[in-house]
Amino acid sequence: MHEVSRIPPRPVIGVLHPGAMGAAVGAALRPRAGTVIWAAGGRSVATSKRAELADLVGVPDVAALARRSDVIVSVCPPHVAREVAGEVAAALAGSHRQPVYVDANAVSPTTVQAVGALLGADTVVDGAIIGPPPYEPGRTVLWLSGPAAADVAALFAGSPFTARVLGSDLGTASALKACFALQSKALPTIWLEIAAAARAYGVEEELRGELGRTGVDYAAEVGSAVAVSSKAWRWAGEMDEAADTVAAVDLPDGYSRAAADLYRRLADGTLFR
Repeated sequence: MHEVSRIPPRPVIGVLHPGAMGAAVGAALRPRAGTVIWAAGGRSVATSKRAELADLVGVPDVAALARRSDVIVSVCPPHVAREVAGEVAAALAGSHRQPVYVDANAVSPTTVQAVGALLGADTVVDGAIIGPPPYEPGRTVLWLSGPAAADVAALFAGSPFTARVLGSDLGTASALKACFALQSKALPTIWLEIAAAARAYGVEEELRGELGRTGVDYAAEVGSAVAVSSKAWRWAGEMDEAADTVAAVDLPDGYSRAAADLYRRLADGTLFR
């Protein structure tokens, strides 16, 4: 027997919050939604502009969004994922409404399971976005796990996101994202540490030459690592969550913690002396 979808036809979908990725998510969902809304209160002019360009409808605050939405998609910095879920839970307290909540943040399985405990594990979907904000198909995959994962995947049919279901357990999608992030975001931080140490000891030029003799372009590697400085504050939180992910399966988490610290120092300007 075909299982009835947890999501009604043409649902109201709330996006928290329309940063670059959140705005892309909102735009991708518009064809399947009755309307896509966002919480305008206290947000920046830049966020408002992104929401306007994505044709999202503003509501006063998170509480209003939670009470109106059939589906809520959380796309926020990893370190505030639980806080955002808590705001939604507070808004729904005492209500019979149970919107499907998609935690599409770069968090650990433990974090998304905590969100499930807060909002109801049967209504929470674990989401992992791998790729840039997409406006054409083929570049970005949205991995989904949880009881309602297939229902959420259907909302993205025909959109720039390739939605793939990764089982019914909360945390599976987040585990995949964390492992991917260890390669894409943690590995480059070794160049941050190499450069910071070489400068502190006054041997950077000599190191550049020695690496050049072995075919390694020091300037390119370090430049690529430093170029992410505008995102470093956010990636620090992602590395904290990646550390929690590996620690939960009894693997060393020190490198991930160090990556988080290096990104924080890069963000606040204290890495290079």
